[in-house]
Amino acid sequence: MIKQLQLSEIKRHAMTGVSYMLPLVVASGLLIAIGNILGNNPSLISDYKSPYTIWQAAVTLGVYGMQLIPAIMSAAIAYSIADRPGIAPGLLMGMIANAIGAGFFGGMLGGYLAGWCINFLKKVVKVPVWAQALLPMLILPLLSSLIVGFVMFFVIGEPIAAVSFTLTAMLQSMQGGSAALFGAIMGAMAAFDFGGPVNKVASLFADGLLLQGVYGPEAIKICASMIPPFGVTLSWLMRRQRYSKGEADNIKIAFPLGICMITEGVIPIAAVDPLRVIFSCSTGAAVGGALIMLMGVESRVPSGGMFIVPAMNNPIGFLIALGVGTVVTAILLTMLKKDAVEEKIVDEEEDINLGEIKIK
Repeated sequence: MIKQLQLSEIKRHAMTGVSYMLPLVVASGLLIAIGNILGNNPSLISDYKSPYTIWQAAVTLGVYGMQLIPAIMSAAIAYSIADRPGIAPGLLMGMIANAIGAGFFGGMLGGYLAGWCINFLKKVVKVPVWAQALLPMLILPLLSSLIVGFVMFFVIGEPIAAVSFTLTAMLQSMQGGSAALFGAIMGAMAAFDFGGPVNKVASLFADGLLLQGVYGPEAIKICASMIPPFGVTLSWLMRRQRYSKGEADNIKIAFPLGICMITEGVIPIAAVDPLRVIFSCSTGAAVGGALIMLMGVESRVPSGGMFIVPAMNNPIGFLIALGVGTVVTAILLTMLKKDAVEEKIVDEEEDINLGEIKIK
């Protein structure tokens, strides 16, 4: 029970970090993509006293935003754990993580450490009444920044940076079968529970790699999130007898949500027949993820569904992967599901025996 509660808390804080970070990631990614597409891959601004174009400004602004991701993630996690006193040390831990190359995952760890350190200090640090107002503004942020900052600099920063560098190098060197296998596993994870914990793990992994300059996993995440609603919709169009009226109504909602990369619309359909729907969607997403890696599709923007496809490096490749994954999901669903049986609603009116009514 305690372990479940702790895991639940850790996940809640991570989701808070993601919710604060995501707008920055999307805005920065779009700025980079738009600047590169319209400005023909302009260079970053290196000298602000010399003339520069608006596309250089857009790309530079996006890169600045990307560099803030570890700090925002770390600060949001620390804030979620320890409230306002966690913001300053959280920001600093994210800056350290970015500076030493520990990146997104280093920022996450720094945020947790900062928040937990603040909560520990709240219990052990005792000050006179006149100094209590200084606790959240000065004493707790300062002590936490010193303690966790030194830990980040001298203890855990370099190992995390080394692991991050190794992982990035490994993913960048993947080709052929190993790349396809990675794409298949990640695609299946992203579609497995329709926005649940497994999906969030895959999403966090992809977002972390985005900061390291590995953009393929983001394209997998987007593709795998859209395949379940598209696949279910295509299956319904192929054989409508497989779905009840209630499921059909839910599919009409799930499809437009899928265009926006919201996969949760499939949950009501999966709830009716979980094994067949999860297997079909995960298999289709795995095929889509493998194709994404094989065709070298990359996305600098982590969210936005069909609206950010033009900003990808290979939009046609993405649409092919999305289409094949959708068709695989639809065929499997159509083959595996059985025809729906509509439950007849019978309105039974209770007969009333007037002779039994007694008036007192």
